[in-house]
Amino acid sequence: MQKPSIPEGTRDFGPEQVQKRTYIFDTVRAVFVKFGFQPLETPAMENLSTLTGKYGEEGDKLLFKILNNGDYLKDVNPEVLANRDSARLVSGIAKRGLRYDLTVPFARYVVMNRGTLSFPFKRYQIQPVWRADRPQRGRYREFYQCDADVIGSESLLYEAELTQIYDEAFARLGMPEVIKINNRKILLVIAEAGGIPDRFMDMTVAIDKLDKIGIEGVRKELTERGIAPEAIATLEKILAAQNIDALRPIFADSETGQTGLDELARVFRLLEKTALQNEVRFDITLARGLS
Repeated sequence: MQKPSIPEGTRDFGPEQVQKRTYIFDTVRAVFVKFGFQPLETPAMENLSTLTGKYGEEGDKLLFKILNNGDYLKDVNPEVLANRDSARLVSGIAKRGLRYDLTVPFARYVVMNRGTLSFPFKRYQIQPVWRADRPQRGRYREFYQCDADVIGSESLLYEAELTQIYDEAFARLGMPEVIKINNRKILLVIAEAGGIPDRFMDMTVAIDKLDKIGIEGVRKELTERGIAPEAIATLEKILAAQNIDALRPIFADSETGQTGLDELARVFRLLEKTALQNEVRFDITLARGLS
């Protein structure tokens, strides 16, 4: 007799674990509400046309696809099936997928409801997401995300406010943390300085892993992605900068770079007026690969 099991990369949560998790969620939710964020929930599945192309090549590969209802092979081209052409086959047998994160569904929601929303729109969302990643310690295929986003304003006050949210949530949970911030404009200029502005996604995906795989690992990944040694050397030199002042001369000829540094400096000035309980630190290696 086969023993019951659950899919790899998923977990059961017993009563004690659920109670602890509920306490954490309630604590984080209370902070979101305090700062004026409104709740939002979106479906577990989205149209693949909404999800694909938003996470880069690496992210798209980790999307869980949902087979179409009924005879999902009836409309598939026999030649595609015979050639085992996975990319073309998926478009014929799956129109939906499980959400990979909460950001893309939020963007889709805003587009669909922009006529009825008041901007700036501040929303929070606490829901599970799914990624077809290789399960390992601390990495699962099903897990929860707690998101807070502001859309409809470019004010840096919201950047400072989001940092305050992190600070207060960790403080309420009794978890001292170092909160790291960066500016996307700085990442763009790093790519330009390395002569690889067209490889921005490849660069950010690689350097985002610096704290996990070290500089040697990042160098290897960039090389495997076809980035030239000269460009990698330039990136390493810039990434070694530990503070805003050290980047000023490096970005002297870049208006975008100087703007990014000015924005970061202003956020830190705004935060100086608040009573933070955790350290906030600039980290040039903090990078996200989302397109």
